[in-house]
Amino acid sequence: MAKPRESIETLARPRTRRPPLYKVLFHNDDYTTRDFVVMVLEQYFHKGHTEATHIMLTVHRTGAAIAGLYPFDIAATKKQQVEMLAREHQYPLRLSLEPETDDGREYGDGET
Repeated sequence: MAKPRESIETLARPRTRRPPLYKVLFHNDDYTTRDFVVMVLEQYFHKGHTEATHIMLTVHRTGAAIAGLYPFDIAATKKQQVEMLAREHQYPLRLSLEPETDDGREYGDGET
């Protein structure tokens, strides 16, 4: 007599979408010192001195540059902290947030 086959259930794992990310942009002005911008990039965005200097020079030359890419809450907090510090030092430094373009990728789509 043949044994009945055991059935195996396979559970489908739902795909998890990445949280939307936001670019934190620094904007050029005529008053905020270059040293202050580099210091902020190092302390709040954890950039090395060379990368922070490169971003600062890009802001100076082109009018704006991306400091980082973060989920909205983190991006908004960094923007608020940096702008508050700038006001304390009497600088008009302005940052803005811009949504990253969504390419529709999900976790588990072959990313490493």
